[in-house]
Amino acid sequence: MYPERVFSGMRPTGRLHLGHYHGVLKNWIQLQSEYPCYFCVVDWHALTTHYETPEVIEQNVWDVLIDWLAAGIDPNQATLFIQSKVPEHAELALLIGMSTPLGWLERVPTYKEQIEKLREKDLSTYGFLGYPVLMAADILLYRALHVPVGEDQVPHVEMTREIARRFNYLYGRETGFEEKALAAARKLGGKRAKLYLELRTGYQEQGDDEALEQARAMLSESQSLSMGDRERLFGYLEGARKLILVEPQALLTPASRMPGLDGQKMSKSYNNTIGLREDVESITRKVRTMPTDPARVRRTDPGDPEKCPVWQLHQVYSDDDTRDWVQKGCRSAGIGCIECKQPVIEGILREQQPMLERAQKYVDDPSLLRAIVADGCEKARKSAQEVMREVREAMGLQYS
Repeated sequence: MYPERVFSGMRPTGRLHLGHYHGVLKNWIQLQSEYPCYFCVVDWHALTTHYETPEVIEQNVWDVLIDWLAAGIDPNQATLFIQSKVPEHAELALLIGMSTPLGWLERVPTYKEQIEKLREKDLSTYGFLGYPVLMAADILLYRALHVPVGEDQVPHVEMTREIARRFNYLYGRETGFEEKALAAARKLGGKRAKLYLELRTGYQEQGDDEALEQARAMLSESQSLSMGDRERLFGYLEGARKLILVEPQALLTPASRMPGLDGQKMSKSYNNTIGLREDVESITRKVRTMPTDPARVRRTDPGDPEKCPVWQLHQVYSDDDTRDWVQKGCRSAGIGCIECKQPVIEGILREQQPMLERAQKYVDDPSLLRAIVADGCEKARKSAQEVMREVREAMGLQYS
């Protein structure tokens, strides 16, 4: 099969906060050491809801990229790029959109939810209805097998799978497919071609999964095959048509434990966030003014940590001894709320310090960031162009 790539994108809505770090970026940091990862700032997606205010997008893009690097995304391990710098995203979205049923888009769970949630915006647009197709193109363009998402985004990955499956069904039906597959097998060399056919028989006639995996590995390692021939042999191996677009799998991201300043999920919508690169004074002020257990009107009133938003932050930033100190001190009124908040402030600042240090060199010299992104865009576009050649050829658009 193809390399087990990971693709994930993020809309540029401004500087990132600790909810993004705990909910998304920590997972990306782990994945980048396990798979080839493509991380994309999806600026065209931002236009689906901010088409009237495009002037804010550019600065947001650079802020998001700095925050990625500050959090620990490593450009030596992962490919960082901007969606609009790879025009093949738009081309593939247009082409797969030609065969995507309208009913699929209207049934996307978040479509009506977002229209209801963002009533102040006019979202009765072609772009907003079609954004799942653009999202599918983002993923399919890199033949990503894994897409890290939260549970609410799983339907989008499922739709991407359906779009890929429909495309392969419509356009993978090559004239003379079997003859072309056998010709491709001969390019493996006599012994390897014979082994491939034996493994294919073992899988198709006897259901030998080990034979399937062995044949897949042989095709993946072969240096003598073009991309098109390799796709034919993968399809012939499994008794299918030519595989053009890879069906991705959702890679569920662990739920974030990062609460906001009011105890709800940290979100800009709730105005309860702490930024990845927020200054010390602002963080200190925000935490010190957090609401606490309403029962603690006076310093001498005992409280219940379970009813206090600060306790949720202790779950993230404090060790067992500190949490035990909070439980006992709060319930007995042995400590005040300001005392209780201090370890949280220290924990946030401790976590944030290496991020500030990593970010500073890109703030001081923006050319370093531009160079990283330029390299990432070039690498992403090279990969995207390979896929688009196959897509155009399958659709009869590769004119000589």
